This record gives sequence, structure tokens and C-alpha cells, in this order.
Amino acid sequence: MITQPLPAVPERTQEALLLHLKRGGEMTVSELVQLLNITSMAVRRHLTALQQDGLVESRVEKQSRGRPTFKFRLTEKSESLFPSGVQGLAIDLLDIVFEQSGSKGVMDLLERRNAKMAERLLSRVENLPIAERVIEVAKIFSENGYMTESKSLEDGNFIIFQRHCAVHDLANQYRQICVLEPKLMEDLLGLKVTREKYMMKDDQVCAYLVHAIS
Repeated sequence: MITQPLPAVPERTQEALLLHLKRGGEMTVSELVQLLNITSMAVRRHLTALQQDGLVESRVEKQSRGRPTFKFRLTEKSESLFPSGVQGLAIDLLDIVFEQSGSKGVMDLLERRNAKMAERLLSRVENLPIAERVIEVAKIFSENGYMTESKSLEDGNFIIFQRHCAVHDLANQYRQICVLEPKLMEDLLGLKVTREKYMMKDDQVCAYLVHAIS
């Protein structure tokens, strides 16, 4: 059973499988076969083991024709394999603030932290064209453990999506963090940002629409 944080470069097939599911969201056996370059029987064996460990779950997707397809994805339990390493300390500190000043105190502290981050990071994006600015903001979040990507949309807007929440346990307790995340993006981009998908509501990713076109 895998209990330790996954390495950046997986050494075992099950580690690689988990990383592919993290990046790809829901995937079929055939998709994993192509990525892992092993037989479907071997993929199924690893998936069965990971399901027994509570790290992977599956659902059936009915097809208009033919047999239904099984799709596999990571469970909430697997989040412990993608830790930030500082969540325990952060939770303790926010607990203390909450005990002293309540929810407003927590929000005030996190807003100050957001403003400080924006001030520190603004020099990385302020002189860039909007498309490059979006890419740089996605890179900033990736550097902080969020597995973030971005893409341009046909209507001229952009989407930023995160395949991993680096502060999952912390955000689960203090949702103010989630409230302020698009605000930080807005401060860096100078554009309105709205959340379109939300991992805390069982979406596979957190997705943010960047309104480049008014």
C-alpha cells in the first residue's frame, strides 16, 4: 500500500498510475494502457489493488452502443499523497486566530496574506501581454503545488485549472482560502476571474474563467 508522498518522478507503476489519474482526472483502462505502456491485464491488477487501498474509485458510464465503460479516478483519501508539507502548521495558526477573533479574524488575516502575495508577485506579470500573463499566473500556482495549467478559449477568454489542491485539508476547514483564490488571480491579472469548477464540490479540478473579453 502506498502511504508516503508520491515522488516527482515515479519509481513504481502504481505511483505513475496515480500521477496520471491526478493529471487526467477520470480515465479508462485503455487510456492508462497507452500512458503506462503495459497490458490491460496489468493495469486492471494495479487498479484493483489501489481500489482495495481506498485510493482509486470507479464509475460506470453508459454508452449509446456497446458495453458500458468503466472510468477510474482518485478518491479523497489519495489527497494525502500530494501534500504541501506545511498544512499542519497553517491549520494550527488559523485555529488560534479563529479562537481569538472568529471567522472575521481568519478572513482578515488571509486577505492581508493575499495582498502581500500580490504585491510580491506583481513584478512577474505586470508588463506582460494578457495571454502571457495568464500563463505566468498558472506557473506561479504550479510552483506552489497546485498542478495548474491554462488555455485560451475561442471567445478570447482564458481558463485556468488546477488538478491538485495544495492546501486541501486546510481549505476543507477554512473555506475563506477558496473564496480568496480567484481574488489573488484578479489582482495579478487585472481582470475579473470567476470559479467555474470546484474540487470541494466533487469536480475533478478547480477551474477559473478569466474574463479577458467584456
